[in-house]
Amino acid sequence: MAVHATPIPILKDNYAWLLQDGDAGALALVDPAEAEPLIAAIEARGGRLDLILLTHHHADHVAATEPLRARYGCPVAGARFDAPRLPKLDIALDEGETVALGAARGRVIATPGHTRGHIAWFFADGAVLACGDTLFSLGCGRLFEGTAEDMFASLAKLKALPDETLVCCGHEYTLSNARFARAVDPANPALLDRINEIERLRAAGLPTVPTTLAQERATNPFLRAADAKALGALRARKDNF
Repeated sequence: MAVHATPIPILKDNYAWLLQDGDAGALALVDPAEAEPLIAAIEARGGRLDLILLTHHHADHVAATEPLRARYGCPVAGARFDAPRLPKLDIALDEGETVALGAARGRVIATPGHTRGHIAWFFADGAVLACGDTLFSLGCGRLFEGTAEDMFASLAKLKALPDETLVCCGHEYTLSNARFARAVDPANPALLDRINEIERLRAAGLPTVPTTLAQERATNPFLRAADAKALGALRARKDNF
């Protein structure tokens, strides 16, 4: 049975992600930052939470960790490198190490750039990538602590995952990212088709994610950047767009 991923809208434009091993198996929550909607989502699935997974230390990704840990008694997993800035970790992992979610395993991928200690979680069984604020649909994270070289290397790791990988990112930024992508890549037919889809989804009040890695390779200007210098120039332009 494969891991299923469901976005839960929280705060202004964040997503936490519920990951479930099969249809009724172990349940994990990625980047909890607002307790009430997350508790409602967990209770609707039987009131069981087995694991909390963190991608980075920003408050809009971790703020509800302690109340959820206290309510459900579940362990919290995150990056050993960034443990001093994260809520208390029960499971501290380095790149390449894995954590169990029922019969599935999530592998840690170090993705510095947005923050120094940012990680992503990849579940090969289900091809689910919980990538926080490193990779967005049609975008990438701001370089708050890392360099363009860091981000380019991190995106290269993610870009190498299978085509069918589901990109489960931390924010609903796709429509604004689409405006920038169209400005820098106006003749890309795959991008124009994706923008039409995004506009339909948002008009209906629906999430634009998860998207697939194949779709992002074809449309995301940051994944299409030739090198770190080009990515850095794009990121600087986007910051002022």
